[in-house]
Amino acid sequence: MAIFPQTSAPLSAPGTAPLPSPDDARPESPRPESPLPKRPLPKRPRPSGPIPGGPIPDRPGPGGSAPDDSQPRLPALRHIGPNWYASVMGTAIVAAAGAALPVGVPGLRTACTVVWALSALLLAAVLAARAGHWIHHRDQARTHLLDPAVAPFYGCLSMALLAVGGATLTVGADVIGARAALAVDVVLFVVGTAIGLGAAVVVPYLMVVRHRPAPGTASPVWLLPLVAPMVSATQGALLVAHVPEGQGREALLLACYAMFGLSLLATLVMLPLVFARLVHHGPLPLALTPTLFLVLGPLGQSTTAVNQLADAAPGAVASPYASAFGAFAVLYGVPVMGFAVLWLALAGAMVIRAARDGMGFAMTWWAFTFPVGTCVTGAAGLARHTGLSALTWLAVALYVFLVVAWAVAGVRTVRGVVSGALTAAPARPAPATARTR
Repeated sequence: MAIFPQTSAPLSAPGTAPLPSPDDARPESPRPESPLPKRPLPKRPRPSGPIPGGPIPDRPGPGGSAPDDSQPRLPALRHIGPNWYASVMGTAIVAAAGAALPVGVPGLRTACTVVWALSALLLAAVLAARAGHWIHHRDQARTHLLDPAVAPFYGCLSMALLAVGGATLTVGADVIGARAALAVDVVLFVVGTAIGLGAAVVVPYLMVVRHRPAPGTASPVWLLPLVAPMVSATQGALLVAHVPEGQGREALLLACYAMFGLSLLATLVMLPLVFARLVHHGPLPLALTPTLFLVLGPLGQSTTAVNQLADAAPGAVASPYASAFGAFAVLYGVPVMGFAVLWLALAGAMVIRAARDGMGFAMTWWAFTFPVGTCVTGAAGLARHTGLSALTWLAVALYVFLVVAWAVAGVRTVRGVVSGALTAAPARPAPATARTR
């Protein structure tokens, strides 16, 4: 008699129904050491649903219909992630940077006012879309928060609120009045600062205890939640003069300096990881190559912050400190702006290389806008404090680049939204090209 190995179930290929045995209903042979025959194993009913390993069907809801999860409401909002706030930031900075230019251009103020209005509308639209995303696609929203590639973009919400608030105070006051513009800016500043400080703590915490990114996966995107307090420092400087003299005004000024410091030191911790990733692991994937421009954000924003705070220091602190803040704005801003120009050249070369290798449009193209805009305002602030014409022309040249990049990203985004390409499930990024090319 042939001896077969004893098993608990008929052998079958993975993901298929069990193969029929020669005698399907025959009980198993008794064990040699047992005098009693073994009871036959009951037949398992053949599954009528999908095969093992296949998709699990949704349980029917009330009335026998499928649950709401099988047909989610507003499916176009499922993949609207926090990175969409970058379009708001990039639009608002065009208005704010144009108003900060140290040169007068006919019609520029009017154009900046129109762009500010557009940024306010975009903020309302993206806030509504993100609210719908959290209401109808909570599973995807939680997935985004636990994804190390997406979670850092939660810092963009803070910066979008702050950027629109600052542009409202500097540009929108021409339309809605100074008092209303100040009220709007105060609300957006308070909310944006609270969210930004929270993101600066929560996102790194999640990276340590939940995300656990693998070595060599550092990305410029990691800088986003760390830059948000720097934006608060810049926008808070605009509000110092509106606070009554005394403890309140001095407290706001020094709080802005504190946020400048925490953002700067956190960036100094993170930036070496980004550069080490590039050196040891080669270029970023093609779709992520534009994110190299995000490094310009903390550089330009910190330069803008120290210059804005230097303008706000007189009347808020004693004269020796106010003079020191003015000197610090130049002593800090000029070297940092020099490094920003160096990084701009490096990032530009990497983007040109990626474009030759087939880099297509993605929402990462908005990285060409807000970070460059912060360099515009930083260079304009240095030109204002030094009177150097070279810095004025640097600000103008960067602003021309900003406007072109904003127009291209805006047109391509509208086209992608209309076609549905940008609201569809994201594709896996194309791999980086060979390092030797």
